[in-house]
Amino acid sequence: MSDDRTPANADHTTSSAVVSRRGLVRMSTALGAMGLLTAATPASAVADAPAADPGRRKPILVGANPGLQLFDASGACTAYLSVWRVEWSTHGAGNALVLWRPDGVRAVGQDPHLTLWLADQFVRHFPELDGLAWSTPRFHRSAVQVRLDLDSGLQARGGGIDVHMAEVLDRRAFATDTFPLAGEDHSLSLVIGPCGQARARVDGRVLPGEITRGGTPDRPSSSAFVATAEVWRV
Repeated sequence: MSDDRTPANADHTTSSAVVSRRGLVRMSTALGAMGLLTAATPASAVADAPAADPGRRKPILVGANPGLQLFDASGACTAYLSVWRVEWSTHGAGNALVLWRPDGVRAVGQDPHLTLWLADQFVRHFPELDGLAWSTPRFHRSAVQVRLDLDSGLQARGGGIDVHMAEVLDRRAFATDTFPLAGEDHSLSLVIGPCGQARARVDGRVLPGEITRGGTPDRPSSSAFVATAEVWRV
């Protein structure tokens, strides 16, 4: 998840957040699909669906999901790395790394059931990868170590991937009930911290590209971010 998903006016929470320019396109598509579904489904069935009322949604994942996106000089994405520390989910608990690169997707963890669910259910639908080719993830069984805090940043490694983030620039709470994954709205809440420094190595080689930074001194943004206290509901 990119820090760009946090709306400029969401210092605390919002229930109808615009998550990014690319996220807005995805959200509009999802809402349109929901409109068609509503038209073709009896009103009573829609009213009984848990997702119709965000207050009735149930947690499917609790944990942390920092992320790092790198770009070349032309602005093209060279890599996206999604770090997971799952305390509980409907598919188990544990740590995982999901790395997207133009040549494919690598998913690292000890439990393929959890790791591939994170890759296919979440990462492939994140706005950062909108418009980029997604291939079937190559699973690498490996222990993944994650050290994360909102003061110093992140250290994570496993399966030949090593990522560090530092210089946490800000800490902001964020919440929305309209985060679309695979065309279905999910509720999401978290605390996010954009970072001023980041680097990643894969199989001993530094990933090409740089992070992007923006925003204002009072509200900085970055394509490298730590995130914790994360709850997904559907």
